[in-house]
Amino acid sequence: MTTVLPAGSGKLGYRVTVSEGQGCRQTYSVTSAAFSRCLKKNFSWSGCMSKLLQKQRCGSFTQSALLQTRKSKPHTNAINLSLGNRTTRFFDFAVIGSGVAGLRYALEVAKHGSVAVITKAEPHESNTNYAQGGVSAVLCPSDSVESHMRDTIVAGAHLCDEETVRVVCTEGPDRIRELIAMGASFDHGEDGNLHLAREGGHSHHRIVHAADMTGREIERALLEAVINDPNIHVFEHHFGIDLLTSQDGSDTVCLGVDALNAETQEVVRFISKVTLLASGGAGHIYPSTTNPLVATGDGIAMAHRAQAVISNMEFVQFHPTALADEGLPIKPPKRRENAFLITEAVRGDGGILYNLGMERFMPLYDEREELAPRDVVARSIDDQLKKGNDKYVLLDISHKPREEILSHFPNIAAECLKYGLDITQDPIPVVPAAHYMCGGVRAGLQGETNVKGLYVAGEVACTGLHGANRLASNSLLEALVFARRAVQPSIDDMISSPETFHMIDEASDSWARPVVPSALKSSVVSDILRTTARVRRELQSIMWEYVGIVRSTTRLETAERRIKELEVEWETYLFERGWEPTMVGLEACEMRNVFCCAKLVVSSALARHESRGLHYTVDFPHLEESKRLPTIIFPCSSVNSTWSSRQLQKQPIC
Repeated sequence: MTTVLPAGSGKLGYRVTVSEGQGCRQTYSVTSAAFSRCLKKNFSWSGCMSKLLQKQRCGSFTQSALLQTRKSKPHTNAINLSLGNRTTRFFDFAVIGSGVAGLRYALEVAKHGSVAVITKAEPHESNTNYAQGGVSAVLCPSDSVESHMRDTIVAGAHLCDEETVRVVCTEGPDRIRELIAMGASFDHGEDGNLHLAREGGHSHHRIVHAADMTGREIERALLEAVINDPNIHVFEHHFGIDLLTSQDGSDTVCLGVDALNAETQEVVRFISKVTLLASGGAGHIYPSTTNPLVATGDGIAMAHRAQAVISNMEFVQFHPTALADEGLPIKPPKRRENAFLITEAVRGDGGILYNLGMERFMPLYDEREELAPRDVVARSIDDQLKKGNDKYVLLDISHKPREEILSHFPNIAAECLKYGLDITQDPIPVVPAAHYMCGGVRAGLQGETNVKGLYVAGEVACTGLHGANRLASNSLLEALVFARRAVQPSIDDMISSPETFHMIDEASDSWARPVVPSALKSSVVSDILRTTARVRRELQSIMWEYVGIVRSTTRLETAERRIKELEVEWETYLFERGWEPTMVGLEACEMRNVFCCAKLVVSSALARHESRGLHYTVDFPHLEESKRLPTIIFPCSSVNSTWSSRQLQKQPIC
């Protein structure tokens, strides 16, 4: 059962639509007056919605090598309790994810307690590490916070939360200075000042960058600091299965997370006083994405199953310019696991888009031409591809000086040259690819959620900054600001939490332990893995074909039906082969999460009857002021919920 609620502030009303199964739909109203009264009591936005809806509930360095010395040290502040093959670990803070948000938060809270950083692969394998362009911040005297705010809100199609935008744009410069103080090295101009680039949607040069490998440099600096902090223990190759939650009256409380050690195939239970979810996005619900393989929506799905409020999932940002392998002189020997990003900064530096007839087309779509926001450029390219029945368009930067190109874009130049393309002489073949989730777990101004003890930061969060479309280079900025803002309330929660971990341990026995499928024959497991891989590809194809850059109600409804059928088929196959609901495996758990996030995107898209930002539908092609509201998904219990919608462990009653 899912509640889809458009909600906003001020004078507008709110409607709650609760769908029960197929065909049964009930509607409730939540008045703006009630919402305002809730806000006056200092509830967070998402906490307020929770209260109101209670009655309606139904690589430049080797990070892994650096970790070896850290791993050998015993963790002095954590209590490790081993029970046979069942391991329970206790920490003051659990951080799920090792991108910029998770690492920056860990470094601060480690001053006050023990920290577990739980990461799915190697610590550097995150969306942060793949971010090319940079971090936007007001660091030039001719720029202003007001200008940055205006650019953010315009790009976000006026769906941004203005208070959030002001906070991020105001606090951003200090967060950049902190990174520099920690050893992050950014490019400087001939005058000795930071070199500030400009990207689509920005009215000023305000992008701090390290050539075209900014994320890698930030990750390097943060990870080095984390590894050298004796209060932080990094658990790599630990896949978050489900958040551990309990009910305290009407409140849901987070007490940690179950994780699968992918190397030992053991389930590790992390009990924590405070949990930060910083697990990134869900790019791999689509067949082509710039995201690394770890981005399968795990955090969003876990939070949804744990009763967290989810918002704005219809706004999937497709980066306009990913490298199109079909257009390279030498084709890659195998299909890429993730698309190679051609940074926005190429267009910001003067790159021009052409169709295969070498006609410049962006002036036909927007007066800002190549510097239009990403949603505009992606739709324009999509239109050109359909008109010409082509597989890619061309991005040309070759008219700029060779030395300048190689200086600004060394990583892109080197990657293209591997396949016979010299970007200083030839245009780059590009095509849109899934890139960034503007929606996610709804967060207040301090990263808090409606689940007690659970904070979110980074791409997994929906803070209200991005609205209907993220402004270029605002993602790393948001992650830095909200990771820092979540620190003090997290410390307060940690201090006020009961000090008796043993009481929590007794409660943890009420949670069923996920188990690996060791009882199944290897041939059965192999069959399940093959089937799961096929189902995943089929789901991704459905999402691209029916829930892509341009949508329609009919196509969304088709996607909803086909995804439901595919999920039932997959679950039936698993359980008929002996798989149990509490069994876990990396591929199966990822599939659960991909199904969950895909359904959230489709449900949100069907709820928005207008075209705004990244959500464009031919049935409602115009902006509607009365619909300038976030989309809210509030989970409810349901007997008929699918495996992807249920937590694997039982919830103890407090």
